[in-house]
Amino acid sequence: MHNLSDFIHHHFDKSADELGEIEKRVLAKAHERKIISTDINAALRAESSVGERLADSIARIGGSWYFIVTFLLFLVFWCVVNTIVLLTRAFDPYPFIFLNLVLSMLAAIQAPIIMMSQNRQAERDRFEAAKDYEVNLKAELEVLSLHQKIDMRVLTEIAALREDIERLHQRLPS
Repeated sequence: MHNLSDFIHHHFDKSADELGEIEKRVLAKAHERKIISTDINAALRAESSVGERLADSIARIGGSWYFIVTFLLFLVFWCVVNTIVLLTRAFDPYPFIFLNLVLSMLAAIQAPIIMMSQNRQAERDRFEAAKDYEVNLKAELEVLSLHQKIDMRVLTEIAALREDIERLHQRLPS
C-alpha cells in the first residue's frame, strides 16, 4: 500500500472523500499495519453505567431457570401457608389478593428493567456488527494487497524468464 489514494481508488472505486468514517478508519489502520480488532466485552463493560450493569444482572437472573423454579416454590409455599397452615388466621386468604398485588408490582418493575437490558443487547449487537465489518474489511484489504504483491512478483518473474529465454534463443545457432 505505497500510495494510499491509488489504493483507495483501485479497491473502492471511489475517492477518499466519498468513503465513510469506518472505511477511513480501517484504511488508516491497514496503512499503518496496525490491528483493528478489539475485545468487545471489555469495550462495552468500560462504557456501561452501574444502572445498565444492574439491569443486565436483573434480566439475567429473571430469565433463568433458577429464578423460575425458586419463584414457583415461593408461590406454592405462599398458597400452602395461607390455605392449610394458617387456616383461621391467614394473612392473605384465598383468592390471594395481596399476592396478586405483589406479583403486579414485581411485573411492573421487572418489565422495564428487562426492556432496558434488551435495548442494551441490541446496542451491543450493533456495536459487534460494526466491529465485525471493520475486521472483515481490513482482512479483505489485506488479502487484496497480498494478491497485488504476489501478482507483481509473478509478473516480475515472468519478465525475467522471458529475458532468459530471449538470451538463450539468441545463443542458439540459426
